[in-house]
Amino acid sequence: MSTTIDAAPRRILVADDDPVVRQLVSSVVRREGYTPVVAEDGREAVRILQSDAGFGAAVFDMKMPHLEGTDIIRHMRTEKRLMRIPVILMTSETALELMKDGFEAGATVFLPKPFMTMQLQSLLRLLLGKNGKAAKPSYAAR
Repeated sequence: MSTTIDAAPRRILVADDDPVVRQLVSSVVRREGYTPVVAEDGREAVRILQSDAGFGAAVFDMKMPHLEGTDIIRHMRTEKRLMRIPVILMTSETALELMKDGFEAGATVFLPKPFMTMQLQSLLRLLLGKNGKAAKPSYAAR
């Protein structure tokens, strides 16, 4: 008897200080067949990652209290067990310098706020497709 094993875990870490955005992202994650694990700020996201690395992807807000999304990503990219988790970095910022900082920190893709749910769905499908391989860094246009 053979069993099929998913290439990526079925859980996604979601960190945003805005409860409406957390709920929206969590809803999209669920609709895509994944389980959201929610953090209210960057510090809580790091605490979760310190005890659990079993995530198929992460979705972080760029600007949060305590630790920003880029700070979390930098932390992830220094730990072998976390460095392969693809990260969608959400931001309402439009400055190209901030996007550059996000990519340099190790973000996989950017998702501008406000976003349509189909944009997030597409990025999740891209990152967690059948092959489970992360995409190269890119910017999701509005």
